[in-house]
Amino acid sequence: MTTYIVLINWTEQGAKNVRESPKRLDAAKKLLGDMGGSFKAFYLTMGDCDMVAVVEAPDDAVLARFSLMLAMAGNVRTRTLKAFPEDAYREIITSLG
Repeated sequence: MTTYIVLINWTEQGAKNVRESPKRLDAAKKLLGDMGGSFKAFYLTMGDCDMVAVVEAPDDAVLARFSLMLAMAGNVRTRTLKAFPEDAYREIITSLG
């Protein structure tokens, strides 16, 4: 599984209906689960992002499809970062020679 950090901001529609946000989160968790992925952590945040999620998905295409499906609902905008665990980081750096 590949790990991704998802930075999330409410749209105007999402903020207007913020009381429904926990239900939307549950639906997003189910959607990603049905696609073979999972949420590893979720945070309400202060600052540039409203929320941050750490998720796993089988590949980039699955995460892209998931992100597009979230966008189509109109409640959030996301930015996704592909995350490399420490072992992969060390391997990449070592491969530089």
